[in-house]
Amino acid sequence: MRKPRKPTTFNFKPFSKQQLRLMNWWRPGIKSAENDFVIADGSIRSGKTIACICGFLQWSQELYSGESFILAGKSMGALKKNVVKPMLQILEAWNWPYIYIRSGSDAHIEVGTNTYYLYGANTEASQDALQGLTAAGAYADEAALFPQSFIDQMIARCSVDGAKIWLNCNPEGPYHYINAEFILKAKQKGVYHLHFTMDDNLTLSPVKKAFFHNAFTGVFFKRFILGLWVASEGLIYQTFADNVDNYIVDDDWLAANPIQYGIIGVDFGGTKSAHSFTFTGFTYGYKEVVTIKEYYRKERINPAQLEADFCDFVRQVQMKYKCYEAYCDSAEQTLISGLEAAVMKNRINIDIKNAIKGSINNRIAFYNSMMAQMRYKIHKSCTHTREALEGAVYDDKQANKDIRLDDGKMNIDSLDSMEYTTESVQDEILYL
Repeated sequence: MRKPRKPTTFNFKPFSKQQLRLMNWWRPGIKSAENDFVIADGSIRSGKTIACICGFLQWSQELYSGESFILAGKSMGALKKNVVKPMLQILEAWNWPYIYIRSGSDAHIEVGTNTYYLYGANTEASQDALQGLTAAGAYADEAALFPQSFIDQMIARCSVDGAKIWLNCNPEGPYHYINAEFILKAKQKGVYHLHFTMDDNLTLSPVKKAFFHNAFTGVFFKRFILGLWVASEGLIYQTFADNVDNYIVDDDWLAANPIQYGIIGVDFGGTKSAHSFTFTGFTYGYKEVVTIKEYYRKERINPAQLEADFCDFVRQVQMKYKCYEAYCDSAEQTLISGLEAAVMKNRINIDIKNAIKGSINNRIAFYNSMMAQMRYKIHKSCTHTREALEGAVYDDKQANKDIRLDDGKMNIDSLDSMEYTTESVQDEILYL
C-alpha cells in the first residue's frame, strides 16, 4: 500500500489584530476567556478559518491532555478541504507530531494525547454520530450551514470542565439561529463575538479584494463581502434580469469558445410541475458555465415516453459534445431506474446519478457569482430557462428563511435541472 503523501508545511504570514484576538481570546486571565463560545463571522477570505485552527489547536493542547474534541464541517469533504488540510500543514510547520486516521466511521487526528474527531453536518441525521461522545471542546467551520440539531447536540457533548465552542461562519439571514440565539444574545449566552472583513486578512492583495467585491451582487454581496446578516428579498437573479442580453449566446459564440465537456441535469415533473432536462457545458479551465440545451414538458406523459425523450436528448447532446454524466432528482428512484434501463437498452454511454440536492441557497449563490463575474452564459434557444431566471423571486411570505417561491406557477423545474448539472463542480469553479 502506498504511504500517504506528507502535507506541505504551512507558509505563515503576519496575522492581523483581529486574527490575533481570535487565536488568543481563551488565554487565562483575560476578560474574553470568561466566555464559553467564540463566534467569528463576517466576509469571505477574511482570515477567520486559519486563525480559528491555530487558536483551537493551541487552546486544546495547552490546557488539556487525554481529551476528545469535535471538528465539524458542512460535509466531510468540506471539512477535510477547509480545515483538515491546513491543520496538518500547520502541525507540520510547528513540528507537532500527529496521526491522521482519514477514513471509516472513526476518522480522527491524534495530536499528543488529545484526539480530534471529524464530522460532516450536512443533514438532520448527522447529529446521531455525536451521541455518546464526551468532548472538551468543538470547532464548527461554516457553522451557519449546519442543521440546528447538530449545533445543539455538539454543544451538549462538550461536558468537560472548561469546554469551549468555536464557531466560524459567513452570515445568512438575520433570523438565522446563530445570529438570533448567540450573536444577539452574546452577553446572556457567554459568547465572544468577533466580526471580520477582508481587511483583517493581511495576505489579501488589493487586486484580490477588488475581484471578490465584483464577484457577488445583491444579498450575497451584503453577506459575503460586507459580512452582514441581512434578509433576502425580491428578484433572485437581479443582475441577470437587468442585463439579459449580456448573457445570451448563439452558435457562433459556442464555436469561438469551445466546450471542454458538459453534464445533464434532470428534474421530474409531477401534478403541477414539468419534466426538465438541461445540458450545461464548461469552457476550458471552467472559464464559463453555459446553459446550452434544454427540454421542458409540462404535461402528463408515461414513463416510456419520458425515457424515449431522454434518450433522444442525450443523443443530440453527444453528437456535438462530450457528456457522460446525468444528475437526476433523487426523489424519483423508479423513474431513474427507468432511465438507466433505457440508456442501456439503447447503448447510450452515460452514467445516471442521483443529484446531490444540496442547499438551494448555495446553488443560487453559485449562479449569482457566475453572473456577477460574467462567467455564466445561456444559449438563445433555452427560452424556458431564461424566463425562469428572469422571474425567480424569494417567497415574501417567508422573508426570513431564504425560500425560493414555488407556487406552482413559477418555473422551478428548469432551475432545478440547471442547478443539478453544476453542483458536483461548483465549489471547484468558484475557487478557480
